[in-house]
Amino acid sequence: QLEESGGGWVQTGGSLTLSCVASDTTNVAMGWFRQVPGKEREFVAAIDWSGKSTLYTDSAKFRFTVSRDDAKNTAYLQMNNLKPEDTAVYFCWRGKGRFYFTNPSDYHGDWGQGTQVTVSS
Repeated sequence: QLEESGGGWVQTGGSLTLSCVASDTTNVAMGWFRQVPGKEREFVAAIDWSGKSTLYTDSAKFRFTVSRDDAKNTAYLQMNNLKPEDTAVYFCWRGKGRFYFTNPSDYHGDWGQGTQVTVSS
């Protein structure tokens, strides 16, 4: 079971930090996706089980940071310099194994209910 929090409304250029609390994050990859109405869920970022390797979609590079704290069973997505096109429902993903994938269609596992992020211009 995953529970996201930290979404909200922010102006362009602002920051938000999303949190995802899971029952157990030990030895599994974690990640974040987002979705806008009428579009498919889009990969944003992922982190491997150790926290030493991360992957970002191009639009998130240099603005977003994915991290984890296994002592708290929590993954984070720090988002800086937010833009209106970042507006979406953000979903947390917990993998079944230690590593993330480069192909978004391979992201099977557990999903949270989502948290809304709205960036106004």
